[in-house]
Amino acid sequence: MKKLILTLMMALGVATGALAAEGGIAWDKAPGRTNDLASLQNGAKLFVNYCLNCHSAAFMRYNRLQDIGLTEQQIKDNLLFTTEKVGDTMKANIDARQAKEWFGGNPPDLTLVARSRAGHNGTGADYLYTYLRTYYRDDTKATGWNNLAFPSVGMPNVLWELQGERRPVYDKVEQHGHETEVLKGWEQVKPGKMTPLQFDQAVGDLVNYLQWMAEPAQNTRVRVGVWVLLFLVVSLVFAWRLNAAFWKDVK
Repeated sequence: MKKLILTLMMALGVATGALAAEGGIAWDKAPGRTNDLASLQNGAKLFVNYCLNCHSAAFMRYNRLQDIGLTEQQIKDNLLFTTEKVGDTMKANIDARQAKEWFGGNPPDLTLVARSRAGHNGTGADYLYTYLRTYYRDDTKATGWNNLAFPSVGMPNVLWELQGERRPVYDKVEQHGHETEVLKGWEQVKPGKMTPLQFDQAVGDLVNYLQWMAEPAQNTRVRVGVWVLLFLVVSLVFAWRLNAAFWKDVK
């Protein structure tokens, strides 16, 4: 019995430690504007220019971007490379062997990343919004970058030209008799092409697109669901009145 209790306590400790390691820092709330066509279009442009070089979205076709207001000609002119066609799926341009040599593994497919990264800290969109905004310079890493939401990440900061270079600033806080470092803010080491506010908005657009790409029919599903519920409410009223009329003379 004692061995069983000890085993359960050890398992609980391992699970709690794993959960804490997974949780890391608190996640910021993503904008969540999957019905904002301008935001989705800008996010699609950022995805193609900054993400699609290494990451695929193998379950998404370029022509599906017409659902966010882009014409076929706009897709051809602005989002396709030389060999792709509008009906093709979004495949990465990087060679798989080179990717494994450079990053230690093949970059994952991003079609469903906004759904798969959800956790107890928030939604997958919240994680991505936090992750893409918490890169900082770290010369001890092979890529020269590290991340607060994903420590020792293998992926470099592909948006660094837009964001610039930053480093975290910590405060020492005493907790339970021990000093603990708490993130105070950020120090801009080198400015980027965007202001911090513009960069946050750009990342918000990119995350909106990733969230939409994970379920392109979500807005239609919600809209249809609202109409179905309204129809059921109206039908319920008619059914109630018909039932009352049918049984009023029955004793």
